Amino acid sequence: MTIVVRFPPSPTGFMHIGNARTALFNWLYAKHHGGKFLLRIEDTDRERSTPEAVEVILQGLQWLGMDWDNKNYPGRNYYSQFAERERHAAVAQQLLTEGKAYYCYCSPEELEAMRAEQKAKGQPMRYDGRWRDRSASEAPAGVNPVIRLKAPLTGETVVRDLVLGEVTVQNTQMDDMVLLRADGTPTYMLAVVVDDHDMGITHVMRGDDHFTNTFRQVQIYKAMGWDVPQFAHFPMILGPDGGKLSKRHGAASVTDFRDQGYLPEALINYLLRLCWAHGDDEIISVEQAIAWFDMDGVGKSAARFDYTKLSSLNAHYIKQRPDRELTQLVQPFLETRLSRALTAAETARLTQAMPDLKPRAQTLLEIADMAKFYFDAQPLDEKAQKLLTPEAKQVLTDLAVRLDTLDDFTTEAVEAACRGYAEEKGLKLGNVAQPLRAAISGSTVSPPIFGAVALIGKDEAQRRLRSAA
Repeated sequence: MTIVVRFPPSPTGFMHIGNARTALFNWLYAKHHGGKFLLRIEDTDRERSTPEAVEVILQGLQWLGMDWDNKNYPGRNYYSQFAERERHAAVAQQLLTEGKAYYCYCSPEELEAMRAEQKAKGQPMRYDGRWRDRSASEAPAGVNPVIRLKAPLTGETVVRDLVLGEVTVQNTQMDDMVLLRADGTPTYMLAVVVDDHDMGITHVMRGDDHFTNTFRQVQIYKAMGWDVPQFAHFPMILGPDGGKLSKRHGAASVTDFRDQGYLPEALINYLLRLCWAHGDDEIISVEQAIAWFDMDGVGKSAARFDYTKLSSLNAHYIKQRPDRELTQLVQPFLETRLSRALTAAETARLTQAMPDLKPRAQTLLEIADMAKFYFDAQPLDEKAQKLLTPEAKQVLTDLAVRLDTLDDFTTEAVEAACRGYAEEKGLKLGNVAQPLRAAISGSTVSPPIFGAVALIGKDEAQRRLRSAA
């Protein structure tokens, strides 16, 4: 049997990080078992589903490197739930014809009164089946009926979940769910089952907030005589405070992390470790994840999102990236900060600076911020201003003269000139290097300063020294 899984996001907003973890687990499971990973956009909410939201989902998956296998639809490269609405309605009609579903003519007011009575009596609030065995001849005038599933009244529904184990629910605890609304549109419960069947989904793998839906969906499978897929429900991802992960905790969507300078391989590695483990391994490449991933590594407890751990992982992967690749990734962030495009020579300078920049950064944004002074003089921050005492300014004036004598303006030559000056004046090297750092970078913190001076060049270095002095 070929394993077929799906990722079915709703295009009604951003691609939440929890959705990305679900997509990742499905993608890895398919890759590990040589199966297929399909994308379905659940776009039945026409008011909230937008092309822009769909594009965010596609971009998020592409940025993470999770390619899907159903790119063969005319005019789109994914399965659309809305496009299958007639098929969903036809299944509801089939169940009606076979006596496995029925018309319910309850008005909204009747249903509200039913729930109020049940609540007053302390009973579970669910449909009481009052139209289950009544004739349509009794239907009130002017009421468009819904179609409800004629669910079993006795027995039990069993789900053997690959993560949660075997769970049983008594059928008496479930009511006759609506399959087709009064306006002829299918409900989510029906559409999901029909789509999963038609797409040949063998494993439904999703967040455990869908677990209670599973028992109802199993009843639809059985009513249609279809094979029931395997189910797996993953624990939730919580915010650092233990609450539901949301925008208030910081970045919550895939594109947020991309725009804040995280690398896709770092985010994948971090998401992988949320509720899944392979021994004590922390740094796990995509290739290793594909080789190792399976359901026996998924835990049952919710995980808390830790931005500090993610940033640490990102720093690791930044160090692993070749300098030229990092230059291409950092350049757009840097150009935004400089409000101008880099020249070819400046791009080459950024690549030259990268060995000094990347060991100090946790995100691409941090590299861009650190790199600004290589290209444009930066205003002195408060600490740099305090550092430039009259004595420090005299050091800068003297260094400008000393550097002017250098024919070979390299890192080694700049460092030798500064050391020689410090020895002549009886100063510690720090008393020379720190004013130099402040004048060149505008800060008391920077990448190795002698290399930075060499990179910006003699003329610009002298200009900044004299300006600061």
